[in-house]
Amino acid sequence: MAYIGRDTDKISNVEVLDNITFDGSSSYTLQKGGSNFTPSSANTLLVSIDGVVQAGNFTVSGSTIDFGTAVAGTSTCDFILHYGIGLITTVSDGTVTTAKLADSSVSLAKLTATGTKDATTFLRGDNTFAEAGGGKILQVVYANTSTEVSVTSTTWTDVLSASITPSSTSNKVLVLAAIGGLNRHSGDTELQLRILRDSTAVGETKGLNNGSTNFLTTAGSAINELDTPSSTSALTYKIQLNNRDANGTVTASANGADTSITLLEIQGW
Repeated sequence: MAYIGRDTDKISNVEVLDNITFDGSSSYTLQKGGSNFTPSSANTLLVSIDGVVQAGNFTVSGSTIDFGTAVAGTSTCDFILHYGIGLITTVSDGTVTTAKLADSSVSLAKLTATGTKDATTFLRGDNTFAEAGGGKILQVVYANTSTEVSVTSTTWTDVLSASITPSSTSNKVLVLAAIGGLNRHSGDTELQLRILRDSTAVGETKGLNNGSTNFLTTAGSAINELDTPSSTSALTYKIQLNNRDANGTVTASANGADTSITLLEIQGW
């Protein structure tokens, strides 16, 4: 229902209370229209007695005003004015538009966001601060070995591992695995390689075979995977070797060849 009456900008915040009839007491009940009235505080009242304005020389408790001394019954209350806090309204949801906001009225200090706020970062849609751009290399972890690892079964066997702790769940980890000295010691044996993140396989080769003859490749093999772990916990990546047919022996880092793993944390985008 629409508001009926004066426009809201014409409403005064000054209220006229009922005059008091003094009877020689020091305290009296404040009323408006015959009903008890509780002012905001004593400081919001202006009282005139016998033509003399009273202010700051009385106290208020609830709807009771106390002058601290008896007021003679012959005295006259000229007026009592209460200065309120004006018209209070509650803004409806969704009614404040961008045009109603003054320039610079909303600062970053008022936003709830995580991360570091500085000249090199920006506020993402998920309310986190991130470095400008994406795809930057944030950290590099490297490990290598020339220790020979031989496998005669289909069980995945660790060759080399390295750990990394991403700084953000939006970042990725680029895994570069280079396995040297791959050796197969039997005619139809196939070897397989894979990258494991903790207990999750993130990359795997097909069976490596060289027909019906034994082979040794000093150049080795490489597996490169861009992983999205969505984690800020320490992660362990492993290179593993498998004898796919369990026929004979397959070996990594044969004859002292070098095997390495490189982990690169890549800034998310």
